[in-house]
Amino acid sequence: MVVCGDDGLARRLTAELRGVYGEQVVLVVPPGADTGPPTIGPPRSASAALFDRVVNAAVGRAGANAAVPPPAPQRSYGERRLEADAATEAVLAEAGVDRAAALALVYEDDETNIRAALTARRLNPRVRLVLRLYNRRLGQHIEELLDQAAALAAGDDELGLPDGSTTVLSDADTAAPALAATALTGTSRVVHTDGLMLRAVERAAPPEGAPGLCTLALLAPAEAADGSGEQRPRMLPDDDEVREAGDRSRIVLEQVSSSAGQAAGAGLGMGVVPPLASLFSPRLRWSLAGLAACVIALAVALWLVTGIHPLGAFYLTLLDLFAIDEPALGQPLGRQILQLLSGLTGLLLLPVLLAAVLEGLGTFRTVGALRKPPRGLGGHVVLLGLGKIGTRVLVRLRELDIPVVCVESGPEARGLAVARRLRVPVVLGDVTQEGVLEAAKIHRASALLAVTSVDTTNLEAALYARSLRPNVRVVLRLYDDDFATAVYRTLRAAHPQATTRSRSVTYLSAPAFAGAMLGRRVLGAFPVERRVLLFASVEVTGHPELEGHTLAEAFRPGTWRVLALEGYPDVPPNYVLHKGDRVIIAATRRGLAELG
Repeated sequence: MVVCGDDGLARRLTAELRGVYGEQVVLVVPPGADTGPPTIGPPRSASAALFDRVVNAAVGRAGANAAVPPPAPQRSYGERRLEADAATEAVLAEAGVDRAAALALVYEDDETNIRAALTARRLNPRVRLVLRLYNRRLGQHIEELLDQAAALAAGDDELGLPDGSTTVLSDADTAAPALAATALTGTSRVVHTDGLMLRAVERAAPPEGAPGLCTLALLAPAEAADGSGEQRPRMLPDDDEVREAGDRSRIVLEQVSSSAGQAAGAGLGMGVVPPLASLFSPRLRWSLAGLAACVIALAVALWLVTGIHPLGAFYLTLLDLFAIDEPALGQPLGRQILQLLSGLTGLLLLPVLLAAVLEGLGTFRTVGALRKPPRGLGGHVVLLGLGKIGTRVLVRLRELDIPVVCVESGPEARGLAVARRLRVPVVLGDVTQEGVLEAAKIHRASALLAVTSVDTTNLEAALYARSLRPNVRVVLRLYDDDFATAVYRTLRAAHPQATTRSRSVTYLSAPAFAGAMLGRRVLGAFPVERRVLLFASVEVTGHPELEGHTLAEAFRPGTWRVLALEGYPDVPPNYVLHKGDRVIIAATRRGLAELG
Protein backbone atom coordinates (compact mmCIF):
# COMPACT_ATOMS: atom_id res chain seq x y z
CA MET A 1 0.00 0.00 0.00
CA VAL A 2 1.19 3.52 -0.81
CA VAL A 3 -0.16 6.55 1.05
CA CYS A 4 0.64 10.10 -0.10
CA GLY A 5 -0.48 13.07 1.96
CA ASP A 6 0.47 16.22 3.79
CA ASP A 7 -1.62 16.16 6.96
CA GLY A 8 -2.79 13.94 9.80
CA LEU A 9 -5.10 11.84 7.62
CA ALA A 10 -2.09 10.29 5.88
CA ARG A 11 -0.51 9.28 9.19
CA ARG A 12 -3.81 8.03 10.64
CA LEU A 13 -4.48 6.03 7.46
CA THR A 14 -1.02 4.50 7.60
CA ALA A 15 -1.54 3.49 11.22
CA GLU A 16 -4.92 2.00 10.28
CA LEU A 17 -3.49 -0.10 7.45
CA ARG A 18 -0.58 -1.40 9.51
CA GLY A 19 -2.15 -1.74 12.93
CA VAL A 20 -5.52 -3.17 11.93
CA TYR A 21 -5.00 -4.87 8.59
CA GLY A 22 -1.30 -5.76 8.86
CA GLU A 23 -0.42 -4.24 5.48
CA GLN A 24 3.00 -3.10 4.32
CA VAL A 25 2.81 0.65 3.71
CA VAL A 26 4.99 3.23 1.98
CA LEU A 27 4.22 6.70 3.33
CA VAL A 28 5.07 9.72 1.17
CA VAL A 29 5.06 13.01 3.12
CA PRO A 30 6.56 16.47 2.65
CA PRO A 31 10.08 17.03 4.04
CA GLY A 32 10.17 17.70 7.75
CA ALA A 33 6.71 16.26 8.39
CA ASP A 34 5.96 14.83 11.83
CA THR A 35 7.02 11.19 12.08
CA GLY A 36 5.33 10.44 15.36
CA PRO A 37 1.82 9.19 16.08
CA PRO A 38 -0.97 10.30 13.75
CA THR A 39 -1.84 13.69 15.20
CA ILE A 40 -2.32 17.17 13.81
CA GLY A 41 -1.60 20.54 15.31
CA PRO A 42 0.77 21.35 18.14
CA PRO A 43 2.72 18.59 19.90
CA ARG A 44 1.00 16.74 22.70
CA SER A 45 2.99 18.49 25.40
CA ALA A 46 2.04 21.98 24.16
CA SER A 47 -1.61 21.02 23.80
CA ALA A 48 -1.69 19.48 27.25
CA ALA A 49 -0.04 22.51 28.86
CA LEU A 50 -2.44 24.90 27.14
CA PHE A 51 -5.37 22.70 28.11
CA ASP A 52 -4.31 22.68 31.76
CA ARG A 53 -4.06 26.48 31.87
CA VAL A 54 -7.39 27.13 30.15
CA VAL A 55 -9.36 24.50 32.06
CA ASN A 56 -8.01 25.48 35.47
CA ALA A 57 -9.02 29.08 34.82
CA ALA A 58 -12.42 28.29 33.32
CA VAL A 59 -13.92 25.35 35.17
CA GLY A 60 -12.49 25.92 38.63
CA ARG A 61 -11.90 23.27 41.21
CA ALA A 62 -13.74 20.52 39.36
CA GLY A 63 -11.59 21.01 36.29
CA ALA A 64 -8.43 21.31 38.34
CA ASN A 65 -9.13 18.09 40.21
CA ALA A 66 -9.96 16.15 37.05
CA ALA A 67 -7.37 13.68 35.98
CA VAL A 68 -5.61 14.64 32.76
CA PRO A 69 -4.06 11.55 31.20
CA PRO A 70 -0.32 11.45 30.66
CA PRO A 71 1.07 11.77 27.14
CA ALA A 72 0.59 8.66 25.05
CA PRO A 73 3.78 6.71 24.43
CA GLN A 74 5.42 7.31 21.10
CA ARG A 75 4.88 4.45 18.71
CA SER A 76 6.75 3.44 15.58
CA TYR A 77 4.61 2.06 12.83
CA GLY A 78 7.59 0.69 10.91
CA GLU A 79 6.39 1.90 7.52
CA ARG A 80 8.79 2.84 4.80
CA ARG A 81 8.85 6.62 4.61
CA LEU A 82 9.71 8.89 1.70
CA GLU A 83 10.00 12.66 1.81
CA ALA A 84 8.91 14.65 -1.23
CA ASP A 85 7.18 17.95 -1.86
CA ALA A 86 4.74 16.37 -4.35
CA ALA A 87 3.79 12.96 -5.67
CA THR A 88 5.58 13.29 -9.00
CA GLU A 89 6.19 10.45 -11.41
CA ALA A 90 9.70 9.89 -10.05
CA VAL A 91 8.46 9.86 -6.44
CA LEU A 92 5.62 7.44 -7.23
CA ALA A 93 8.02 5.17 -9.07
CA GLU A 94 10.41 5.18 -6.08
CA ALA A 95 7.47 4.37 -3.79
CA GLY A 96 6.74 1.28 -5.90
CA VAL A 97 3.37 2.27 -7.34
CA ASP A 98 4.05 0.09 -10.39
CA ARG A 99 3.77 -3.02 -8.18
CA ALA A 100 1.50 -1.70 -5.40
CA ALA A 101 -1.96 -3.07 -4.68
CA ALA A 102 -3.45 0.32 -3.76
CA LEU A 103 -2.55 3.99 -3.68
CA ALA A 104 -4.21 6.62 -1.48
CA LEU A 105 -3.80 10.28 -2.41
CA VAL A 106 -4.98 12.32 0.56
CA TYR A 107 -3.40 15.72 0.03
CA GLU A 108 -5.59 18.63 1.11
CA ASP A 109 -5.55 20.12 -2.41
CA ASP A 110 -7.90 18.49 -4.95
CA GLU A 111 -5.75 19.41 -7.94
CA THR A 112 -2.66 17.80 -6.41
CA ASN A 113 -4.53 14.54 -5.87
CA ILE A 114 -5.97 14.49 -9.40
CA ARG A 115 -2.60 15.16 -11.02
CA ALA A 116 -0.96 12.39 -9.01
CA ALA A 117 -3.81 9.97 -9.77
CA LEU A 118 -3.47 10.46 -13.53
CA THR A 119 0.26 9.81 -13.25
CA ALA A 120 -0.23 6.70 -11.09
CA ARG A 121 -2.84 5.27 -13.45
CA ARG A 122 -0.34 5.55 -16.29
CA LEU A 123 2.36 3.82 -14.24
CA ASN A 124 0.10 0.98 -13.09
CA PRO A 125 -3.33 0.51 -14.75
CA ARG A 126 -4.30 -2.12 -12.17
CA VAL A 127 -3.54 -0.22 -8.98
CA ARG A 128 -6.55 0.53 -6.81
CA LEU A 129 -6.80 4.30 -6.42
CA VAL A 130 -8.37 6.12 -3.48
CA LEU A 131 -8.60 9.91 -3.82
CA ARG A 132 -9.52 12.55 -1.32
CA LEU A 133 -11.59 15.21 -3.10
CA TYR A 134 -13.88 17.83 -1.63
CA ASN A 135 -15.69 18.49 -4.92
CA ARG A 136 -18.14 15.59 -5.15
CA ARG A 137 -19.37 16.25 -8.68
CA LEU A 138 -15.83 16.45 -9.99
CA GLY A 139 -15.06 13.26 -8.09
CA GLN A 140 -17.73 11.31 -9.98
CA HIS A 141 -16.22 12.35 -13.31
CA ILE A 142 -12.70 11.54 -12.12
CA GLU A 143 -13.75 8.00 -11.13
CA GLU A 144 -15.12 7.33 -14.62
CA LEU A 145 -12.11 8.94 -16.30
CA LEU A 146 -9.51 6.94 -14.38
CA ASP A 147 -11.30 3.64 -14.91
CA GLN A 148 -11.56 4.33 -18.63
CA ALA A 149 -7.87 5.24 -18.71
CA ALA A 150 -7.02 1.94 -17.01
CA ALA A 151 -8.98 -0.05 -19.57
CA LEU A 152 -7.42 1.78 -22.51
CA ALA A 153 -3.90 1.44 -21.08
CA ALA A 154 -4.37 -2.32 -20.94
CA GLY A 155 -5.79 -2.40 -24.45
CA ASP A 156 -8.83 -4.36 -23.26
CA ASP A 157 -12.21 -3.09 -22.13
CA GLU A 158 -12.64 -6.28 -20.09
CA LEU A 159 -9.54 -5.68 -18.04
CA GLY A 160 -11.04 -7.19 -14.93
CA LEU A 161 -10.06 -4.39 -12.61
CA PRO A 162 -10.72 -5.03 -8.92
CA ASP A 163 -14.03 -3.85 -7.50
CA GLY A 164 -13.79 -0.14 -6.78
CA SER A 165 -10.55 0.32 -8.73
CA THR A 166 -11.03 4.07 -8.37
CA THR A 167 -12.77 5.44 -5.29
CA VAL A 168 -13.23 9.12 -4.51
CA LEU A 169 -13.92 9.97 -0.87
CA SER A 170 -14.17 13.13 1.17
CA ASP A 171 -13.14 13.27 4.80
CA ALA A 172 -15.75 16.00 5.26
CA ASP A 173 -18.55 13.83 3.88
CA THR A 174 -17.38 10.83 5.90
CA ALA A 175 -17.18 12.63 9.23
CA ALA A 176 -20.10 15.06 8.88
CA PRO A 177 -22.93 12.59 9.67
CA ALA A 178 -21.24 11.49 12.89
CA LEU A 179 -20.53 15.08 13.96
CA ALA A 180 -24.08 16.19 13.21
CA ALA A 181 -25.63 13.20 14.94
CA THR A 182 -23.51 13.66 18.05
CA ALA A 183 -24.91 17.17 18.50
CA LEU A 184 -28.54 16.01 18.61
CA THR A 185 -30.61 14.42 21.34
CA GLY A 186 -32.59 11.46 20.12
CA THR A 187 -31.37 11.98 16.56
CA SER A 188 -29.32 9.13 15.32
CA ARG A 189 -26.34 8.40 13.23
CA VAL A 190 -27.62 7.54 9.79
CA VAL A 191 -26.26 5.26 7.05
CA HIS A 192 -27.74 5.34 3.56
CA THR A 193 -27.54 2.57 1.01
CA ASP A 194 -29.64 1.44 -1.95
CA GLY A 195 -33.26 1.20 -0.81
CA LEU A 196 -32.36 1.24 2.88
CA MET A 197 -31.80 3.81 5.58
CA LEU A 198 -30.45 2.69 8.95
CA ARG A 199 -29.99 4.82 12.00
CA ALA A 200 -28.48 4.18 15.42
CA VAL A 201 -30.02 5.78 18.48
CA GLU A 202 -28.80 5.85 22.07
CA ARG A 203 -31.28 4.50 24.59
CA ALA A 204 -31.33 3.78 28.28
CA ALA A 205 -32.23 0.09 28.74
CA PRO A 206 -35.25 -0.17 26.38
CA PRO A 207 -38.01 -2.51 27.57
CA GLU A 208 -38.69 -5.90 26.06
CA GLY A 209 -40.34 -5.64 22.68
CA ALA A 210 -39.08 -2.11 22.01
CA PRO A 211 -38.54 -1.33 18.31
CA GLY A 212 -35.09 -1.91 16.91
CA LEU A 213 -33.27 -4.30 14.61
CA CYS A 214 -30.42 -5.13 16.99
CA THR A 215 -28.17 -3.73 19.71
CA LEU A 216 -24.95 -2.36 18.25
CA ALA A 217 -23.14 -1.53 21.47
CA LEU A 218 -23.49 -1.47 25.24
CA LEU A 219 -22.08 1.80 26.54
CA ALA A 220 -19.72 2.00 29.47
CA PRO A 221 -21.40 2.50 32.86
CA ALA A 222 -21.77 6.07 34.08
CA GLU A 223 -19.09 5.63 36.74
CA ALA A 224 -16.58 4.69 34.03
CA ALA A 225 -17.52 7.41 31.55
CA ASP A 226 -15.33 10.07 33.18
CA GLY A 227 -12.22 7.96 32.86
CA SER A 228 -12.18 6.76 36.47
CA GLY A 229 -13.20 3.26 35.48
CA GLU A 230 -11.58 0.75 33.22
CA GLN A 231 -14.68 -0.68 31.57
CA ARG A 232 -15.06 0.08 27.87
CA PRO A 233 -18.14 -0.12 25.64
CA ARG A 234 -19.05 -3.60 24.44
CA MET A 235 -19.35 -3.61 20.66
CA LEU A 236 -21.87 -5.88 18.87
CA PRO A 237 -23.01 -7.89 21.92
CA ASP A 238 -25.03 -11.09 21.59
CA ASP A 239 -28.51 -11.58 23.05
CA ASP A 240 -27.23 -12.99 26.35
CA GLU A 241 -24.97 -9.99 26.94
CA VAL A 242 -27.83 -7.63 26.15
CA ARG A 243 -30.10 -9.34 28.67
CA GLU A 244 -27.40 -9.26 31.34
CA ALA A 245 -26.59 -5.59 30.70
CA GLY A 246 -29.27 -4.38 33.09
CA ASP A 247 -29.66 -0.60 33.07
CA ARG A 248 -26.62 0.13 30.90
CA SER A 249 -27.34 2.52 28.05
CA ARG A 250 -27.00 1.09 24.59
CA ILE A 251 -26.97 2.00 20.92
CA VAL A 252 -29.81 0.34 19.02
CA LEU A 253 -30.10 0.07 15.25
CA GLU A 254 -33.38 1.05 13.63
CA GLN A 255 -34.66 1.05 10.08
CA VAL A 256 -36.41 4.16 8.80
CA SER A 257 -37.99 5.10 5.50
CA SER A 258 -35.44 5.82 2.81
CA SER A 259 -37.50 8.77 1.66
CA ALA A 260 -37.38 10.55 5.02
CA GLY A 261 -34.04 12.19 4.49
CA GLN A 262 -34.82 13.15 0.91
CA ALA A 263 -38.11 14.70 1.92
CA ALA A 264 -36.47 16.69 4.66
CA GLY A 265 -33.84 18.00 2.32
CA ALA A 266 -36.14 18.68 -0.60
CA GLY A 267 -37.30 22.02 0.68
CA LEU A 268 -33.95 23.33 1.81
CA GLY A 269 -33.22 25.53 -1.16
CA MET A 270 -35.55 28.48 -0.82
CA GLY A 271 -36.75 30.13 -3.98
CA VAL A 272 -36.84 33.79 -4.89
CA VAL A 273 -40.26 34.23 -3.20
CA PRO A 274 -39.93 33.65 0.57
CA PRO A 275 -42.77 32.09 2.55
CA LEU A 276 -45.55 34.43 3.71
CA ALA A 277 -44.62 33.96 7.37
CA SER A 278 -41.13 35.38 6.72
CA LEU A 279 -42.43 38.54 4.99
CA PHE A 280 -43.64 40.23 8.18
CA SER A 281 -42.30 40.23 11.71
CA PRO A 282 -44.42 38.68 14.49
CA ARG A 283 -45.07 42.11 16.01
CA LEU A 284 -46.45 43.43 12.71
CA ARG A 285 -48.60 40.36 12.21
CA TRP A 286 -50.12 40.85 15.68
CA SER A 287 -50.79 44.51 14.90
CA LEU A 288 -52.61 43.64 11.68
CA ALA A 289 -54.64 40.99 13.48
CA GLY A 290 -55.64 43.45 16.21
CA LEU A 291 -56.77 46.08 13.71
CA ALA A 292 -58.76 43.48 11.78
CA ALA A 293 -60.52 42.51 15.02
CA CYS A 294 -61.33 46.17 15.67
CA VAL A 295 -62.88 46.58 12.21
CA ILE A 296 -65.05 43.50 12.70
CA ALA A 297 -66.13 44.70 16.14
CA LEU A 298 -67.08 48.13 14.74
CA ALA A 299 -69.08 46.56 11.92
CA VAL A 300 -70.99 44.34 14.36
CA ALA A 301 -71.69 47.31 16.63
CA LEU A 302 -73.02 49.38 13.68
CA TRP A 303 -75.26 46.51 12.68
CA LEU A 304 -76.71 46.27 16.19
CA VAL A 305 -77.17 50.07 16.59
CA THR A 306 -78.71 50.86 13.20
CA GLY A 307 -80.29 47.52 12.33
CA ILE A 308 -79.05 47.62 8.72
CA HIS A 309 -77.89 44.50 6.87
CA PRO A 310 -74.56 43.09 8.19
CA LEU A 311 -72.86 43.47 4.80
CA GLY A 312 -74.04 47.05 4.63
CA ALA A 313 -72.73 47.70 8.12
CA PHE A 314 -69.32 46.28 7.18
CA TYR A 315 -69.28 48.43 4.02
CA LEU A 316 -70.13 51.62 5.89
CA THR A 317 -67.46 50.81 8.48
CA LEU A 318 -64.83 50.54 5.77
CA LEU A 319 -65.96 53.86 4.27
CA ASP A 320 -65.65 55.51 7.67
CA LEU A 321 -62.30 53.78 8.20
CA PHE A 322 -60.83 55.31 5.06
CA ALA A 323 -62.58 58.69 5.65
CA ILE A 324 -64.52 58.62 2.36
CA ASP A 325 -68.06 58.66 3.79
CA GLU A 326 -70.23 61.67 4.54
CA PRO A 327 -70.45 62.96 8.13
CA ALA A 328 -73.23 61.34 10.14
CA LEU A 329 -75.09 64.60 10.70
CA GLY A 330 -78.60 64.10 11.95
CA GLN A 331 -77.89 60.43 12.64
CA PRO A 332 -78.40 58.75 16.01
CA LEU A 333 -75.72 59.35 18.65
CA GLY A 334 -74.50 55.72 18.40
CA ARG A 335 -73.89 56.08 14.66
CA GLN A 336 -71.91 59.28 15.18
CA ILE A 337 -69.72 57.72 17.90
CA LEU A 338 -69.03 54.68 15.75
CA GLN A 339 -68.03 56.92 12.84
CA LEU A 340 -65.51 58.72 15.05
CA LEU A 341 -64.07 55.41 16.30
CA SER A 342 -63.84 54.13 12.74
CA GLY A 343 -61.94 57.25 11.67
CA LEU A 344 -59.54 56.85 14.61
CA THR A 345 -58.96 53.20 13.68
CA GLY A 346 -58.22 54.28 10.12
CA LEU A 347 -55.54 56.65 11.36
CA LEU A 348 -53.95 53.77 13.29
CA LEU A 349 -54.14 51.53 10.24
CA LEU A 350 -52.12 53.78 7.93
CA PRO A 351 -48.71 53.42 9.67
CA VAL A 352 -49.25 49.68 10.05
CA LEU A 353 -49.93 49.31 6.32
CA LEU A 354 -46.84 51.39 5.53
CA ALA A 355 -44.72 49.22 7.82
CA ALA A 356 -46.07 46.09 6.14
CA VAL A 357 -45.09 47.43 2.69
CA LEU A 358 -41.59 48.38 3.86
CA GLU A 359 -41.01 45.03 5.60
CA GLY A 360 -42.21 43.11 2.56
CA LEU A 361 -39.93 45.06 0.22
CA GLY A 362 -37.03 44.65 2.64
CA THR A 363 -37.58 40.91 2.82
CA PHE A 364 -37.48 40.58 -0.96
CA ARG A 365 -34.43 42.83 -1.17
CA THR A 366 -32.46 40.84 1.43
CA VAL A 367 -33.59 37.37 0.36
CA GLY A 368 -30.01 36.70 -0.84
CA ALA A 369 -28.33 38.22 2.21
CA LEU A 370 -27.29 36.54 5.42
CA ARG A 371 -30.08 36.22 7.94
CA LYS A 372 -29.84 37.17 11.60
CA PRO A 373 -31.08 34.86 14.38
CA PRO A 374 -34.79 35.58 14.82
CA ARG A 375 -36.21 36.69 18.13
CA GLY A 376 -37.51 33.93 20.34
CA LEU A 377 -35.34 31.26 18.70
CA GLY A 378 -34.58 28.32 21.01
CA GLY A 379 -33.69 24.65 20.94
CA HIS A 380 -31.34 25.18 18.02
CA VAL A 381 -27.75 24.06 17.31
CA VAL A 382 -25.00 26.68 17.30
CA LEU A 383 -22.47 25.68 14.63
CA LEU A 384 -19.02 27.28 14.85
CA GLY A 385 -17.08 27.33 11.59
CA LEU A 386 -18.23 27.11 7.98
CA GLY A 387 -15.19 25.55 6.37
CA LYS A 388 -15.10 22.17 4.65
CA ILE A 389 -16.36 20.24 7.65
CA GLY A 390 -18.75 22.90 8.90
CA THR A 391 -20.46 23.22 5.52
CA ARG A 392 -21.11 19.50 5.26
CA VAL A 393 -22.36 19.37 8.86
CA LEU A 394 -24.70 22.28 8.17
CA VAL A 395 -26.24 20.45 5.20
CA ARG A 396 -26.69 17.31 7.29
CA LEU A 397 -28.41 19.20 10.09
CA ARG A 398 -30.81 20.90 7.68
CA GLU A 399 -31.57 17.54 6.04
CA LEU A 400 -32.76 16.47 9.48
CA ASP A 401 -34.80 19.70 9.74
CA ILE A 402 -32.80 20.90 12.76
CA PRO A 403 -32.73 24.69 13.37
CA VAL A 404 -29.17 26.01 13.15
CA VAL A 405 -27.38 29.29 13.84
CA CYS A 406 -23.89 29.53 12.34
CA VAL A 407 -20.96 31.55 13.64
CA GLU A 408 -18.14 32.39 11.22
CA SER A 409 -15.24 34.81 11.57
CA GLY A 410 -14.29 35.09 7.91
CA PRO A 411 -16.67 36.88 5.51
CA GLU A 412 -15.24 34.83 2.61
CA ALA A 413 -15.80 31.37 4.12
CA ARG A 414 -16.93 28.76 1.61
CA GLY A 415 -19.96 27.80 3.67
CA LEU A 416 -21.57 31.26 3.68
CA ALA A 417 -23.08 30.69 0.23
CA VAL A 418 -24.63 27.44 1.44
CA ALA A 419 -26.00 29.13 4.57
CA ARG A 420 -27.48 31.88 2.40
CA ARG A 421 -29.11 29.35 0.09
CA LEU A 422 -30.57 27.39 3.00
CA ARG A 423 -31.65 30.65 4.71
CA VAL A 424 -29.77 29.75 7.88
CA PRO A 425 -29.01 32.61 10.31
CA VAL A 426 -25.32 33.54 10.49
CA VAL A 427 -23.41 35.62 13.05
CA LEU A 428 -20.18 37.08 11.67
CA GLY A 429 -17.52 37.56 14.31
CA ASP A 430 -14.71 36.01 16.32
CA VAL A 431 -16.25 33.42 18.60
CA THR A 432 -13.58 34.09 21.23
CA GLN A 433 -14.88 37.65 21.67
CA GLU A 434 -17.64 38.44 24.13
CA GLY A 435 -21.07 38.95 22.64
CA VAL A 436 -20.68 36.65 19.62
CA LEU A 437 -22.09 33.51 21.23
CA GLU A 438 -24.73 35.64 22.92
CA ALA A 439 -25.78 36.94 19.48
CA ALA A 440 -26.14 33.30 18.37
CA LYS A 441 -28.50 32.85 21.36
CA ILE A 442 -26.36 30.19 23.01
CA HIS A 443 -28.34 30.68 26.25
CA ARG A 444 -31.36 29.07 24.54
CA ALA A 445 -29.51 26.58 22.33
CA SER A 446 -29.71 22.82 22.72
CA ALA A 447 -26.16 22.12 21.49
CA LEU A 448 -22.87 23.74 20.52
CA LEU A 449 -20.97 22.14 17.65
CA ALA A 450 -17.45 23.62 17.38
CA VAL A 451 -15.78 22.54 14.12
CA THR A 452 -13.32 25.34 13.39
CA SER A 453 -9.82 24.43 12.28
CA VAL A 454 -8.18 25.61 15.53
CA ASP A 455 -8.32 23.35 18.58
CA THR A 456 -7.90 26.16 21.09
CA THR A 457 -10.71 28.18 19.50
CA ASN A 458 -13.07 25.23 19.78
CA LEU A 459 -12.06 24.63 23.40
CA GLU A 460 -12.36 28.29 24.38
CA ALA A 461 -15.80 28.52 22.78
CA ALA A 462 -16.93 25.39 24.59
CA LEU A 463 -15.77 26.67 27.97
CA TYR A 464 -17.38 30.06 27.44
CA ALA A 465 -20.63 28.41 26.31
CA ARG A 466 -20.58 26.31 29.48
CA SER A 467 -20.34 29.49 31.56
CA LEU A 468 -23.39 30.92 29.79
CA ARG A 469 -25.41 27.69 29.72
CA PRO A 470 -23.93 24.94 31.93
CA ASN A 471 -26.11 22.12 30.58
CA VAL A 472 -25.64 22.82 26.86
CA ARG A 473 -24.55 19.79 24.85
CA VAL A 474 -21.03 20.39 23.53
CA VAL A 475 -19.36 18.62 20.60
CA LEU A 476 -15.75 19.55 19.80
CA ARG A 477 -13.77 18.82 16.69
CA LEU A 478 -10.21 18.32 17.94
CA TYR A 479 -7.24 17.23 15.83
CA ASP A 480 -4.97 15.80 18.51
CA ASP A 481 -6.49 12.54 19.76
CA ASP A 482 -4.70 12.65 23.14
CA PHE A 483 -5.79 16.24 23.56
CA ALA A 484 -9.38 15.25 22.70
CA THR A 485 -9.32 12.53 25.36
CA ALA A 486 -8.04 14.96 28.00
CA VAL A 487 -10.70 17.52 27.12
CA TYR A 488 -13.47 14.92 27.15
CA ARG A 489 -12.55 13.50 30.55
CA THR A 490 -12.00 16.82 32.29
CA LEU A 491 -15.17 18.50 30.99
CA ARG A 492 -17.19 15.43 31.93
CA ALA A 493 -15.74 15.61 35.45
CA ALA A 494 -16.37 19.35 35.72
CA HIS A 495 -19.92 19.15 34.32
CA PRO A 496 -21.24 15.65 35.09
CA GLN A 497 -24.85 16.60 34.27
CA ALA A 498 -24.01 17.89 30.79
CA THR A 499 -23.09 16.04 27.62
CA THR A 500 -19.61 16.56 26.20
CA ARG A 501 -18.16 14.82 23.14
CA SER A 502 -14.85 15.29 21.34
CA ARG A 503 -14.36 14.06 17.79
CA SER A 504 -11.40 13.84 15.44
CA VAL A 505 -12.19 14.08 11.73
CA THR A 506 -9.18 11.98 10.77
CA TYR A 507 -10.16 9.35 13.34
CA LEU A 508 -13.67 9.13 11.88
CA SER A 509 -12.69 9.17 8.20
CA ALA A 510 -9.53 6.98 8.16
CA PRO A 511 -11.48 3.66 8.37
CA ALA A 512 -13.43 4.53 5.22
CA PHE A 513 -10.22 5.32 3.31
CA ALA A 514 -8.53 2.15 4.56
CA GLY A 515 -11.53 0.03 3.60
CA ALA A 516 -11.58 1.53 0.10
CA MET A 517 -7.87 0.71 -0.35
CA LEU A 518 -8.68 -2.90 0.45
CA GLY A 519 -11.56 -2.95 -2.02
CA ARG A 520 -14.29 -2.61 0.57
CA ARG A 521 -17.13 -0.13 0.37
CA VAL A 522 -17.40 1.53 3.78
CA LEU A 523 -20.77 3.27 4.07
CA GLY A 524 -20.19 5.08 7.33
CA ALA A 525 -18.49 5.19 10.70
CA PHE A 526 -20.34 5.63 14.00
CA PRO A 527 -18.42 6.87 17.03
CA VAL A 528 -19.14 4.86 20.18
CA GLU A 529 -17.51 6.85 22.96
CA ARG A 530 -13.83 6.71 21.94
CA ARG A 531 -14.24 3.75 19.57
CA VAL A 532 -15.64 3.50 16.03
CA LEU A 533 -18.16 1.08 14.55
CA LEU A 534 -17.98 0.65 10.76
CA PHE A 535 -20.79 -0.04 8.31
CA ALA A 536 -19.72 -1.61 5.03
CA SER A 537 -21.03 -3.36 1.96
CA VAL A 538 -19.42 -6.79 1.56
CA GLU A 539 -19.63 -9.35 -1.26
CA VAL A 540 -20.69 -12.77 0.07
CA THR A 541 -18.68 -14.67 -2.55
CA GLY A 542 -15.41 -15.95 -1.12
CA HIS A 543 -16.41 -15.53 2.53
CA PRO A 544 -17.15 -18.90 4.18
CA GLU A 545 -18.28 -17.03 7.29
CA LEU A 546 -21.20 -15.63 5.25
CA GLU A 547 -21.93 -17.99 2.37
CA GLY A 548 -24.50 -20.64 3.21
CA HIS A 549 -25.53 -18.97 6.47
CA THR A 550 -28.75 -17.13 7.21
CA LEU A 551 -28.80 -13.43 7.97
CA ALA A 552 -29.34 -14.21 11.66
CA GLU A 553 -26.47 -16.73 11.78
CA ALA A 554 -23.93 -14.47 10.07
CA PHE A 555 -22.85 -12.93 13.35
CA ARG A 556 -19.68 -13.00 15.42
CA PRO A 557 -20.22 -11.19 18.75
CA GLY A 558 -17.85 -8.33 19.37
CA THR A 559 -16.50 -8.46 15.83
CA TRP A 560 -19.07 -8.18 13.02
CA ARG A 561 -22.75 -8.68 12.30
CA VAL A 562 -24.79 -8.87 9.08
CA LEU A 563 -27.63 -6.36 9.15
CA ALA A 564 -29.39 -6.67 5.81
CA LEU A 565 -29.17 -7.79 2.20
CA GLU A 566 -28.21 -4.80 0.08
CA GLY A 567 -31.02 -3.69 -2.22
CA TYR A 568 -33.61 -5.89 -0.45
CA PRO A 569 -34.50 -4.31 2.91
CA ASP A 570 -37.46 -6.64 3.57
CA VAL A 571 -35.59 -9.97 3.36
CA PRO A 572 -36.43 -12.14 6.44
CA PRO A 573 -33.71 -13.15 8.94
CA ASN A 574 -33.87 -16.81 7.81
CA TYR A 575 -32.78 -15.93 4.28
CA VAL A 576 -29.74 -18.03 3.28
CA LEU A 577 -26.89 -16.05 1.74
CA HIS A 578 -25.65 -17.22 -1.67
CA LYS A 579 -22.81 -16.36 -4.02
CA GLY A 580 -23.31 -12.99 -5.67
CA ASP A 581 -25.23 -11.51 -2.75
CA ARG A 582 -23.97 -8.31 -1.17
CA VAL A 583 -24.74 -7.60 2.48
CA ILE A 584 -24.57 -4.62 4.81
CA ILE A 585 -22.51 -5.39 7.89
CA ALA A 586 -21.65 -3.61 11.12
CA ALA A 587 -18.11 -4.37 12.26
CA THR A 588 -15.29 -3.19 14.40
CA ARG A 589 -12.06 -2.25 12.68
CA ARG A 590 -10.56 -5.64 13.37
CA GLY A 591 -13.76 -7.40 12.41
CA LEU A 592 -13.75 -5.75 8.99
CA ALA A 593 -10.12 -6.77 8.60
CA GLU A 594 -10.97 -10.42 9.40
CA LEU A 595 -13.67 -10.43 6.74
CA GLY A 596 -11.10 -9.33 4.19
